[in-house]
Amino acid sequence: MSVRKDYLFTSESVSEGHPDKVCDRISDEVVDAYFRLGPQYGWNPKDLRVAAETLATPNRVVIAGETRGPREITRDLLAHLARLAIKDIGYEQEGFHWETADISVVLHGQSQHIAQGVDESGNKDVGAGDQGIMFGYACTETPDLMPAPLHYSHRILKVLADARHAREGDARLLGPDAKSQVTVRYANGKPVGVTQIVVSTQHIDEKLTSHDVRKIVEPYVKRALPEGWIGSDCVWHVNPTGAFVIGGPDGDSGLTGRKIIVDTYGGAAPHGGGAFSGKDPTKVDRSAAYAARHMAKNVVAAGLAERCTIQVSYAIGVADPLSVYVDTHGTGKVDAAELEKILPQIASLKPSALRERLQLNRPIYARTAAYGHFGRPADADGGFSWERTDLTSELKRHFG
Repeated sequence: MSVRKDYLFTSESVSEGHPDKVCDRISDEVVDAYFRLGPQYGWNPKDLRVAAETLATPNRVVIAGETRGPREITRDLLAHLARLAIKDIGYEQEGFHWETADISVVLHGQSQHIAQGVDESGNKDVGAGDQGIMFGYACTETPDLMPAPLHYSHRILKVLADARHAREGDARLLGPDAKSQVTVRYANGKPVGVTQIVVSTQHIDEKLTSHDVRKIVEPYVKRALPEGWIGSDCVWHVNPTGAFVIGGPDGDSGLTGRKIIVDTYGGAAPHGGGAFSGKDPTKVDRSAAYAARHMAKNVVAAGLAERCTIQVSYAIGVADPLSVYVDTHGTGKVDAAELEKILPQIASLKPSALRERLQLNRPIYARTAAYGHFGRPADADGGFSWERTDLTSELKRHFG
């Protein structure tokens, strides 16, 4: 069967103010609180545990789940951090306001039956925090080695959010809740332009029409996309249903972990099904997905393939992955089976080893909650460490 070279592919993104992303942000603020404050109260970061889920609805937030850490991290403190997150996102509307929202924190202690599988107890090769399959992916479509449809869907919303926060021009009339969707045209297997653009964004002025909103957002959309990608035949859909004043959790409920495709590769690669936000890195749903992205990105950055998908699988309490699978989609310059053997030797996939290598026991998670967990520049403090291309030299040496 021949591989298609000319086709259309679509991905979507949602903004930091989308109800589900509000919940992701709050859940990750809980994770960061434990890693930021735990060491200050004498806790080893390796011993901290968080699995936080958040529900948001009109003027109400509920944070549930399990934790392990210092008693000084109180429910009142976590509720305060949730308020600050809501304020930072920009919610000051009647139906969802950072000052007046009722915030309930009902976190409880971690189950000892779960803990026994992942606590070190003198054994360095501790097990995975759960069973499951995780995927990593990279491709040459963008400088960040991400699929173009998702990359530019994220970028549109980030540019709009930055302008809104800066109160730049008429962008000050926009609200926090927004969605984007980009249909990219591929020619000879390469992204060359967009055929459809969808932007739905909350606005605070009830008098604005869809046409008015398009005039506000169009310059920012053009700024976000490569020059020449928007032709005269591109179809725009801006607030296609009309007014969008009631937004965020006031308009629809939100839950942690409901935007896993937005968080990863926009549908261009498989997904294991596990969400990221609210989980400490003993949960391999998160940490092993980061490690798989790190490996896939380094394979592509080393010039060994134009596309690379990596799958890893785990059993709870077992240190070594059950399997490692590499697919270079016919673009590989080396044998995929050899990559499957060499990659775990270069960068161990044992849960404790990958957490140490990627510096995951740090307060680096709230920043991941919107605009994707992948394709972001690595930060000096260890954030987005899985985006580093520090394995390329060793891969090149091994494969010549």
